[in-house]
Amino acid sequence: MERLHKILAEAGLGSRRKCEILITSGRVSVNGKRITKMGQVADSTKDSIYCDGEPIKRQKKIYYLLNKPRGFVCTNGENFKAPRAIDLLSNIEQRIYTVGRLDKESEGLIIITNDGELANLLSHPRYGIEKTYLVEVKGRVTDETIRALKRGVWISEGKALPARVKVLHRKYKFSVLEITLREGKNREIRRILAKIDHPVVSLRRIKIGPLKVSQNLKVGKYRSLNKVEVKSLYSLAVPVNTLKKRKMEKV
Repeated sequence: MERLHKILAEAGLGSRRKCEILITSGRVSVNGKRITKMGQVADSTKDSIYCDGEPIKRQKKIYYLLNKPRGFVCTNGENFKAPRAIDLLSNIEQRIYTVGRLDKESEGLIIITNDGELANLLSHPRYGIEKTYLVEVKGRVTDETIRALKRGVWISEGKALPARVKVLHRKYKFSVLEITLREGKNREIRRILAKIDHPVVSLRRIKIGPLKVSQNLKVGKYRSLNKVEVKSLYSLAVPVNTLKKRKMEKV
C-alpha cells in the first residue's frame, strides 16, 4: 500500500505537489469512489485508480546517468529558450526528470529517472549524498583561502560548508579545485567562490555517490544504471544524524 499522490506521481501525472492538487480537486477515484482528501492509500497492483476518467498505469522505473553539456537546463518546464537535459534522452515513453540540478553553465553527471522516491532521497540534504565537482577559478587560491572554505562561507541560506576541498592545480591566473558537497544549495559553489573573490570559470560534476565520470561517457551522452548501482544509491540514503550516531557508537 502506498500514498495515492505517490502512485499518481510515479504514473507520470506530475510532481507530488501537482498530484496532491489533482486529488483535492476531486479528479481522482479509487475503486469507483472519488477521493478529495489527502492521506488516502492504495495498492496500484490491485485497486482501480482513475484520473479524469482515465485508468492509471504504473510505469516501469528507469534510471539513467547523463553527462550534461553546458547550455542545457535541468527542468521539465517547457517555457525555456535553452534546451533541456531530459531531451538528450531518446525513445523514452515514461515521464522522466533530473534528480537535483546542474545550472545551465555547468556540466557533468546528473541522474535522470522516473523514480520519485530515489529522487527525493538523493536530493534532500538530510541524507547527505556526496557530490564532487571539478572547478576552475580565476586567480591563485592560497592556503588561507582553502582554510576559509573549510571553515565555511556565509551565504543567504546560512553557512555553506563543503565536505572536502582539495587543490589540484595552482597558478598565478587560475586554480583548479576539487570540491565535495553533501547538501548542495542553489548554485552553492559559484556563490561561495565569488564571495572569496575567486569567480568560477568552469564547473563540472564528476561524481554522485559511487557513480563516477568515465572516458566512456562523453559529454552529451548517457547510459542506463544497473541494478547494483541503483541499490547502492538507495543504501547511501541514510540521514546525516544517523551517520553521526553510528560514528559515535564506534568511538
